[in-house]
Amino acid sequence: MPEETNGKAPETSAPAAAPATPAPSGHSGPSGPPHRSGGRPSGGSGRGKFFRRKKVCKFCTEKIDAIPYRDVRLLQQFVAERGKIVPRRLTGVCTTHQRRLTRAIKQARNIALLPFATRH
Repeated sequence: MPEETNGKAPETSAPAAAPATPAPSGHSGPSGPPHRSGGRPSGGSGRGKFFRRKKVCKFCTEKIDAIPYRDVRLLQQFVAERGKIVPRRLTGVCTTHQRRLTRAIKQARNIALLPFATRH
């Protein structure tokens, strides 16, 4: 008969209720939100050397104050393929220029220089 110490059952080779390594669920940890980086290492944890460059406003660097609604080539850079206005976090445009850009895109749409949406 196996020895019992302190009234406990002897250890067996069966796995515990929770596995030792967590399942790949896409979460950064028990308290963090899910990853949105697509598996690339981030700069803060020391796992990799990935460094995201700070985006600089194109209009500030080129010293453009007024954004002309007639300049379709310029405005198309800030409109997605489906016709949506691309947000600041993706383009790197500053807040004031994003507002002016949005107004110019809407004016260009109203006089049919830019499409409201593409057909799909």
